[in-house]
Amino acid sequence: MNKERKIKFNRVSMIAYFIKGSKRFFALGVILSLLAAFLDMISPKLVQYTVDEVLKEEQAAPAYVMEGMELLGGRLYLREHLYLIAILVILTALVAAVCRYLYRVVNSIGSERLIKTIRDKLFVHIEHLPSSWYQQNHTGDILQRCTSDVETVKMFVSEQMTALFRVGMLIALAMYFMLGINKKLALISAAFIPVVILYSLFFHNRISSSFKLADEEEGRLSAIAQENLTGVRVVRAFGRESFERERFEKQNEGYTKMWIRLMAWLSAFWCSNDLITGLQIMLILVTGAVFCVRGELTPGGYIAIVSYNGMLAWPVRELGRVISDMSKAGVAVDRIRYICNSLTEDEAEGSGDKEIKGGDIVFENVSFSYEDDREVLKDINLRIKEGSTLGIIGATGSGKSTFAALMNRIYELPENCGKISVGGIDIKEADRHSLRKHISMVLQEPYLFSRTLKENIAITKAEVKEKELERAVSAAQLKSTIEKFTDGYETFVGERGVTLSGGQKQRTAIAQVIMNDAPVMIFDDSLSAVDMETDAKIRKAIKEKTKGKTLILISHRIATVQDADEIIVMDKGRIAERGTHAELLEKHGIYREIYEIQQG
Repeated sequence: MNKERKIKFNRVSMIAYFIKGSKRFFALGVILSLLAAFLDMISPKLVQYTVDEVLKEEQAAPAYVMEGMELLGGRLYLREHLYLIAILVILTALVAAVCRYLYRVVNSIGSERLIKTIRDKLFVHIEHLPSSWYQQNHTGDILQRCTSDVETVKMFVSEQMTALFRVGMLIALAMYFMLGINKKLALISAAFIPVVILYSLFFHNRISSSFKLADEEEGRLSAIAQENLTGVRVVRAFGRESFERERFEKQNEGYTKMWIRLMAWLSAFWCSNDLITGLQIMLILVTGAVFCVRGELTPGGYIAIVSYNGMLAWPVRELGRVISDMSKAGVAVDRIRYICNSLTEDEAEGSGDKEIKGGDIVFENVSFSYEDDREVLKDINLRIKEGSTLGIIGATGSGKSTFAALMNRIYELPENCGKISVGGIDIKEADRHSLRKHISMVLQEPYLFSRTLKENIAITKAEVKEKELERAVSAAQLKSTIEKFTDGYETFVGERGVTLSGGQKQRTAIAQVIMNDAPVMIFDDSLSAVDMETDAKIRKAIKEKTKGKTLILISHRIATVQDADEIIVMDKGRIAERGTHAELLEKHGIYREIYEIQQG
């Protein structure tokens, strides 16, 4: 398992980490939202003063209102020209609408910048996580965290979090104006706020746990879908369509049940929310009417307080929704936080700053095991001379690929398990980028991207020189194949190189390594899908075009490694035999046995 960061992200610091580049947009959005909320609160007051002061002359308005009326021509003039007040109300509403429009624009820019930042940072971080992390996490679940959970966080920050400021402003202003009109009605309306908060908190934990289960089920469903889409040819080849369909439907059924359960809690929450809001509005309407009949409340005051209560009902309801949505956002943030708190290769395994410049590759007492504690390599001692060719042969599971992976630090050699050095520099003290630039690998299962052949071959090059491309393609015996394609180098290979045969994919991967022109080249069983004749041509071309390079050929075929300067035979993680082809044949050991079997 990965070690933990010394300083971990918590939920708040996680959001703060992502929001840096867009916080000014959210800040401006909050200001515009608050301004719109303030302007919305003015209209009921204008109606109240019109009814009570302009039409009835009750002389209850504050001095600043009376001064404003005088500036507009006085009470009598306004009574005869009520359209002026209507225009003032319309203008207030228009300005509020403009503020809301600008809030939406600014908030949208901020939210899109936020989601871009999250995706960028997650992508970069995931690229630098160690291989062991990928063994513990399904690709589908990782994708789900980087898509659905990121979208949930974006919605919370851009909608719910900014809504908290707007809701707070609306509640504060509504209560201020209501208290100025009638304290009893204001307190009755305010009494519902803690009720909403309490039942929202009651639902918060239940919604959170249900959403977490649903989110995890979605991750598993995504993993099944991703596996079947990428391995569709294998599914069809073995007639596993029915099995995979049942597997998918079973997982989908579980995912659906989780969401139904979540929707049940949300439905109960929203129904109770509607009930409380309805009771609040009804109580203020009835009580206000009674106060108005008794003379405790003016008609204008009644109209205003009903308007303010209506305005207050939605913010209070929205406050409950924000508390509820915080539970979903919390789960999403935790799932993203898991990725960001996972240690990168450099953090988990350390990285030096020494640059690899060449020299012999030396294995000193190297032993290695995976998590099951079964030793894959045992006490390996070997010197690979610079510019030489090493052949490695052995049965499946004998440690050949692990040998190569340790050399390139795809897997980390634990403490007290020996030492691997290049040119006298321990690879643990070497800069990881320098090491991997020095050593290129063709893996057992070559991976091609959904790009053209040219882009795949020259994937490590910013600028492609035609001579280098031709040299690599020629050495990999791929030229005649490319010439048969209608689009030549611009042929689109499809996902994972699905349009190419196994041998064509292997030869494309070999061309990649030759194009990269690294001092050390490892070919990990990379000729298994080509015929013997092509195998010989490729080996000959590689030897001619990579003079002075250190070559490591890993194979099950004697023919692939027989021309190497030295050959080692791996057996159960140990070097069972070593020597040249002729020397190993004379020993009548494992190598001679493999040779005779392959020669028939």
